[in-house]
Amino acid sequence: MNESAASRPFGLLLLLLALILAGCRAEAGSPPLEGATMGGPFTLTGHDGRRISDSAFAGKYRLVYFGFTFCPDVCPVDLQTIGAGLRQFERDDPGRAARVQPLFISVDPARDTPEVLRRYVAAFHPRLIGLTGSEAEIARVARAYGVFFERGTPSGSDGYSVDHSRMAVLYGPEGQPIAIVPHDQGPAGIAAELDRWVR
Repeated sequence: MNESAASRPFGLLLLLLALILAGCRAEAGSPPLEGATMGGPFTLTGHDGRRISDSAFAGKYRLVYFGFTFCPDVCPVDLQTIGAGLRQFERDDPGRAARVQPLFISVDPARDTPEVLRRYVAAFHPRLIGLTGSEAEIARVARAYGVFFERGTPSGSDGYSVDHSRMAVLYGPEGQPIAIVPHDQGPAGIAAELDRWVR
């Protein structure tokens, strides 16, 4: 399964944009993704089965990761690292960490029902919220958040896989994009990035 954002033109374009913005704003200390056109309103179904909108997170930072529960390797590793990084930040500064809401948005709504998501997200962080929806809803949200995904061809009893962009993004209290969180730098890297931007 190829889930590297750099392996797809859209993901590569997004990462290049982030690097350009980071270079332009580094001296001023502004967020790397400041001014990027990512994110926006949504209404999806939470892992508790209830409909939930982005407005429910107003005033909170949102740590957003797109993936799917049937992912055999990348998603669980990334979510484990993200969860550990957030727990480290919670230990270091509980007050600011409480302002961060982690979100896992499924790119495989056909299989990722609320019940499946509920069991899945519980393994990574107690405050992680799993979100799913119809195929059209997920397609709209992924497009708005700059995430590529594509269902692969079914292969025997293993079913199908889903190629998707691999990144965790921190959004601000008003839903504005702030930074791509470096989950490849381990929990310490995530905690440091949260410490840098969460006020």
